[in-house]
Amino acid sequence: MNKPTNPKAFFKNAKFIKATGSYLGGGGNGGDICVEVAKKDGYVGVRDSKNPTGPVLSYTTQEWDVFVAGVKNGEFD
Repeated sequence: MNKPTNPKAFFKNAKFIKATGSYLGGGGNGGDICVEVAKKDGYVGVRDSKNPTGPVLSYTTQEWDVFVAGVKNGEFD
């Protein structure tokens, strides 16, 4: 499976979501440092919530799952 060569176009019509904590101002930043995530056809797109028309990073769902597991395990604290 090859990653999309143009992630912004690939995720153009995907529904991006933001973590619930983002709306609550988690992290003491008033919710202004957030990313949005969308899943489509085995890939996860990530973009800056303040710049929804900006670039999109693309990961396989496997890469994303490993990242999320690392976050939950405190590997990035």
